[in-house]
Amino acid sequence: MTKLDSNTVPSPARSTNDVGPSINLGLSYAIGAYFIWGLVPLFWKQLAYVNSIELVVHRMLWSFVFVAAYVLLRQDWKVLFGYFKDKVLIRRLAAASILFSANAAIFIWAVNSGHLIETSMGYFINPLFNVTLGVIIFGERLRPLQLLAISSAAAGVLYYVFAFGAVPIIALSLALTFSVYGAFKKSISIPAVHGMAIETSFVLIPCLMYLGFLEWQGVGVFGNDLKTDVMLALGGFITLMPLLLFASAAKIISMTALG
Repeated sequence: MTKLDSNTVPSPARSTNDVGPSINLGLSYAIGAYFIWGLVPLFWKQLAYVNSIELVVHRMLWSFVFVAAYVLLRQDWKVLFGYFKDKVLIRRLAAASILFSANAAIFIWAVNSGHLIETSMGYFINPLFNVTLGVIIFGERLRPLQLLAISSAAAGVLYYVFAFGAVPIIALSLALTFSVYGAFKKSISIPAVHGMAIETSFVLIPCLMYLGFLEWQGVGVFGNDLKTDVMLALGGFITLMPLLLFASAAKIISMTALG
């Protein structure tokens, strides 16, 4: 398999003294992202009465609103439009957008349908997929202790799968979509907030069309209850923050460390 470059543009050389702090910063970003993701199911459970697809659409729409507002305040629009000249970059961002949308849809549906065990299993399996992609795509090497830790985790996952008594389709789908999403994010060198602005812009029109259709049918939830409206908007911010942390971490540390 052809290896994917982790940077599309050359990066400035860093001194040895910069490596330690950079890695620590990357790990801090990753820990922050995973910590938030560990708590967000409690938030989404409060919106269980909202149709899963409609909820995902609102997540993407409000994520765009928040990131677009930030880019507008920073007056970065010209920089953003300049990225569209790089066709490889745009293809990767489009793929990342599709992967995250699929992952978000599976996650929301699984949580609100009561598949909490499989959902948890998916994010337990995810690090193994990250490590696998890191080795295969980015040519990362595992140290003996890392290999031992990964082997132990893999054994635990296999035991978990056998105890579950069936092929965990939901868990595997969550793990695979998010790991591949992480690989694409690692291969994209632009600032995380710019990447998220472009990713969410790809689904903006479909999101608006879908919500418009729901309103036309009179079945949309937005605008009927202030609490729901606020929570839907807040859901965009909650979606965006860990993704920005994760994308920032992916640029700094290896997929193995990210796992």
